Amino acid sequence: MTELFFGYFALAIVALSLAVVTAKHPMHCVLSMLILFLHIAGLYVLLNAEFLAVVQVIVYAGAILVLFLFAIMVLNVKEELKLEIFIGSWPVAVAAGLALFTMLFATFRSVTIPAGGRATVDYIRTVTHSRALGREIFVNYILPFEVVSIILLVAIIGAIVLAKKKLKD
Repeated sequence: MTELFFGYFALAIVALSLAVVTAKHPMHCVLSMLILFLHIAGLYVLLNAEFLAVVQVIVYAGAILVLFLFAIMVLNVKEELKLEIFIGSWPVAVAAGLALFTMLFATFRSVTIPAGGRATVDYIRTVTHSRALGREIFVNYILPFEVVSIILLVAIIGAIVLAKKKLKD
């Protein structure tokens, strides 16, 4: 069943990547990118990397995509992209894609998957990546974590103070 979900996520990620690159309208591109980011997060969950999945959704689907939308609204793109300027670069792109596919195929053929033992399975069930990362941050590195949070708080307050318009008397 896991292989089925992995295959779905892999095909969806490839298809959505192509949709992001080939979309004519910028908003369609951004919406395809949003769905792409969510599928990548699903792939991370499938690989037991819950923390990376949450970071993927918060940072990329949340912040970066909003930045893209803001840039599109500021630029006010009204003219469609003309595909005639890219006609000469298609053979180079196809050749590079075939070379990449050949390298990936050769790499995946040489990979051997080790057999998982009972100790590995028991460890994965009891200690997740998120739990191990949380324990590492909040036990061993609590002081640097708090210092970084204070620095970020000061930076946010400084940005608000600098952005605030001065009131005229």
